[in-house]
Amino acid sequence: MMKAGTTAGKRRFLKLGTSVSACLALWCAAAPAIAQTAPEEDSDVVIITAQKREQDILDVGISALAVPQEALSEQRIEQIRDLGRAISNFSVKEQIPGAIPVVTIRGVGLDDFSSTNNPAAGIYVDEVALSSLALMSFDLYDLERVEVLRGPQGTLYGRNTTAGAVNIITAKPDDTFEAKLAGTVGNYERFEGEGMLNMPIGENAAFRIAGKAVRQDEGFWESRLLPGETIGEQDIMQGRAQLAFGLGEGWDVNLKVDGLRSRSEMGYGEFFGTVNFGTGVPPNFTCAPVLAGRLDPTQCTDFFGYTDTDGDPFTGDWTRDTQYDIDQLGATARIEGDLGFAMLTSITGYIDFDRDFYIDADASPLRQFEFNQKDHVQQWSEEVRLAGEAGRLNWVVGVFYSKDDVKVRTPGFLDDLFATEVVITADQETNSLGAFAQGEWALTDSLSLVTGIRYTDEEKDYAGGTRDLNPFGASMLINPLCPSATQPCQLSFLDTSIDDQFWSWRGGLNWRVNDDTLLYASVSRGQKSGGFFSGITLATAQLLPYRSEELTAYEVGWKTYLPAYGLRAEAAAFHYEYSDLQTFIRVDLGPISVQALGNVPEAEVQGIDASLDWEPVDGLTLQAGLGLLNTELGSFSTVAGQIAAGNKLPNAADVTGNLRASYEWSLGGDLTMSVQGGGQYSDAVFKDAINDPVIKGDAYWVYDARIAIGEAGGDWELALWGQNLSDEQYVTQGLNSGLGAGNRTYNAPRTFGVTLSKRFQ
Repeated sequence: MMKAGTTAGKRRFLKLGTSVSACLALWCAAAPAIAQTAPEEDSDVVIITAQKREQDILDVGISALAVPQEALSEQRIEQIRDLGRAISNFSVKEQIPGAIPVVTIRGVGLDDFSSTNNPAAGIYVDEVALSSLALMSFDLYDLERVEVLRGPQGTLYGRNTTAGAVNIITAKPDDTFEAKLAGTVGNYERFEGEGMLNMPIGENAAFRIAGKAVRQDEGFWESRLLPGETIGEQDIMQGRAQLAFGLGEGWDVNLKVDGLRSRSEMGYGEFFGTVNFGTGVPPNFTCAPVLAGRLDPTQCTDFFGYTDTDGDPFTGDWTRDTQYDIDQLGATARIEGDLGFAMLTSITGYIDFDRDFYIDADASPLRQFEFNQKDHVQQWSEEVRLAGEAGRLNWVVGVFYSKDDVKVRTPGFLDDLFATEVVITADQETNSLGAFAQGEWALTDSLSLVTGIRYTDEEKDYAGGTRDLNPFGASMLINPLCPSATQPCQLSFLDTSIDDQFWSWRGGLNWRVNDDTLLYASVSRGQKSGGFFSGITLATAQLLPYRSEELTAYEVGWKTYLPAYGLRAEAAAFHYEYSDLQTFIRVDLGPISVQALGNVPEAEVQGIDASLDWEPVDGLTLQAGLGLLNTELGSFSTVAGQIAAGNKLPNAADVTGNLRASYEWSLGGDLTMSVQGGGQYSDAVFKDAINDPVIKGDAYWVYDARIAIGEAGGDWELALWGQNLSDEQYVTQGLNSGLGAGNRTYNAPRTFGVTLSKRFQ
């Protein structure tokens, strides 16, 4: 029987790397000399599966990090959004407070909230690609590790990985009995419970079940109109069961079923106004501060004169709670077999997902721009591949197929602003077929050539649009196709298909300078298919499909591990050439502005990643990371006019960095104590391609800390932790609607708590 997770679980995984620029200069100058004089020692192997097989990270010419479950737990990386706290050149924003996380890697991401859209950074759970942005909000628990791969991964990964890939690898059943219980209590009346049971069944099978429950009875947000109540409460349950067994010599099966149920609430963005009827500039009467690129609640209101001057992003005049309900069921079957000449791997995945949530986009007490979105996503995927060796060639070939159906129905409430209500619908079916091959050729004992290619054929059938229900017979939505202002009217509708065919490829050289150092260079191309916008549209022209985007990446990198000094270091420099970048832009239609997805003809990205993991003495670990970016959008046009070249890419900070230190020591007997602290830095960042300064995020530092006492063997532990210790508030997302108002979403406030865990073996 395959003991999936046993081999990797008993190895030491790479801790999250983070860095500063001074370290980079030190590594480049000192590492070669150290490597020449240091005595040889056996290194602890860091395993990743970036190339669809287990490899030492020093054998892989890709910028990659592997984060084990221990680090995830200690740093309270609970969802995909939290990975951005610990990895440079990696950011995650939530499009609305508490929902729809979107990953950006090296400045490449997606500026959209549509359930019909696919992420630019591929998210994979046990090698099953998540097809929709709607599927990204879930807790991480009982994992083997999370791998983050930077740069296009278009040859070996299923769909749309221009930015990179995040591989979430769950802990698999193995042949030893093990169980774990953990409980957490924190501020905001938060409770978390987590459990795991792994049990062998005879000599050839094992069963593993794990689950997590979260209950938070006090939200971060308070409304002055709802005294004594809070908004943003959580009630989440997740579970996973796996059965692994052998099918004879060399054949192994792993069956997994998982589920998610959430009955929670989203938060609110902080309101801002953009209008002054006394001093503003017609026709929209935009106030002077906004024209100057700043917000001033004392001078700017919405069209109804409302403003919020308290300066607290977690307090407002909101009139109702915002539900965030999810029901999800998934199943995965993995079969591996030894055919003699090659290993056969089959991965079948299925997800059925329902979601219901409410968005108050105007964030004011009136019902100006609010939506109740209901999504249903059903996806099925299959990948079959063969992998083997032939002389000096290590090869893999395979085929991939996926089908997903996304249905969206969104009632919209524009009662006070446009005297009407609408309903938005979308029904999109996607069929994606790919064939891929990759080979690593050992040219010499130390030099290898990597080549890979993938062909993808993806078809999307879409039908949807926006209907003005006009329930009050006085709609102010303007559409020349509407025969009467007193009757319902179809504002937009499109029923069409698009078909994308494209080639992705990769070529690279890996040079093992010695047993502990790798130099690599690569050029690769990734593509993301086109698609359709599923938000509110006032004209069919807004529904026209956006084109596929293409990214060509050039990269050189260096990795080293010096076991005698407990030092791991990695650095990479890259240059991206972007064509037809998909981004969210503002479009003016007559007297109002709306948002729609479009393409920017070209863009460029240059940058550096660097990370350091150093254990100078037993028990002490120092980690550092640096990300540098220079991004530039080419010129592009909107209905409002031409935007000159030179804008920054959305969510692409020029500088990001991370620092962490941890120390563990014995208290005598069987007791140990550990302390750790970390910090994350991000430079200021724009949130859209227009580079609107009023929703720009300022630079920030955030800090966390943890202290724990436990048994030396790890059987129990009591930990006290705190996140965002300085209670820093920074903008994670913003919306300037062009309708007299907007909102800015902020990060979570300071949180702290206590966790007690017990392991049984």
